[in-house]
Amino acid sequence: IEQLVQRLIALSPTLIVMEATGKLELAVLRALCEAGLPAVAVNPRQVRDFARATGSRAKTDRIDAFAIAHFAAVLKPVVRPLTDVQTEQLQALLLRRAQLIDMLVAEKARLERAHAAARDSLNEHIKWLKQQIKLADNDIDSFLRSSPAWRQKEDLLRSVPGIGPGAAATLIAFMPQLGSLNRREIAALTGVAPFNSDSGRHIGKRRIQGGRAVVRRALYMACVPALRFNPTIR
Repeated sequence: IEQLVQRLIALSPTLIVMEATGKLELAVLRALCEAGLPAVAVNPRQVRDFARATGSRAKTDRIDAFAIAHFAAVLKPVVRPLTDVQTEQLQALLLRRAQLIDMLVAEKARLERAHAAARDSLNEHIKWLKQQIKLADNDIDSFLRSSPAWRQKEDLLRSVPGIGPGAAATLIAFMPQLGSLNRREIAALTGVAPFNSDSGRHIGKRRIQGGRAVVRRALYMACVPALRFNPTIR
């Protein structure tokens, strides 16, 4: 990464574009941005769709590199500021909690059809996972409370009936644009804005797509109690 940074500094690029690769790109992106280079990670699906639109269907590393460069030259993705270290830490804690919950759900499903010989092991693991989730909740709460700005945001979010501590923490960590964008922009960014599908007189079915799945999941869980207790949502 250090060699790459030095090589790119020497080239004085106007824009550096890379595909997002399941967070493997973050170390490179951070190093480039900290060196003052104009780097941005983009959705690989968008690059692939762009390549297909230009008639390119073959795929090799070299072809991909040209496709990304062509995408960058034509569409000029906006270079965005990186997430600060504190927010990254909060995101990591929340993602770990989500992983623990997924494991707990899976173990409970196995327990329902498990042989008697395996049930003790499953019950022990389920008990351990529940303890870890409690610890994760405490860590997240302590981390949020360490920041006056986050405390203020959390109090505001939790004043909405249906928004609990988990949803509030997820919105703070993964939707920092709240308050700076209008409702339509936020809905599109989250992936809950239904997109048109019309042609001539035909009016197609609206569907949501894309956006931030982790935020959408948290909002869905918040909507379940909100349907009962929040008059507007009901």
